[in-house]
Parts: sequence; C-alpha cells; structure tokens
Amino acid sequence: MFTSSIDKHLLKEPWNKGKLIGQKAPLKVSDVWAIRVRLQISHRIRELAMFNLAVDLRLKLTHLLR
Repeated sequence: MFTSSIDKHLLKEPWNKGKLIGQKAPLKVSDVWAIRVRLQISHRIRELAMFNLAVDLRLKLTHLLR
C-alpha cells in the first residue's frame, strides 16, 4: 500500500494531546521564595534579577488592574 509523507504527517498525534491547556495557577509566596533561594545558592545573579523583575512587574500590574 502506498502512503506519502503527508499521510504519515497527518497520522501523528498532536504534541499536546492529553495535556492541560490554558492559564496556569499563580505561584504561591512559598514557591517564589523557594525559587529565589535556589537562584541565590547557585549564584545565578542575572536569573535572580530577571525573576525579581518579572515578579515585581506582575505584582504592580495586578495592583493597577484593581
């Protein structure tokens, strides 16, 4: 039986089959502090600064929307 590469491509399962999609639950305060501590211990200063900036901006944005 002849099958082209297009037919094989169409028969593949989607990459997100069975996964939850949509908005994720927000981080808890304990999760945020756990991430900060791990970044500090591993001396990843740039990642820590970027994480703090992202958390601060998100907090400020949610305060503006209220």
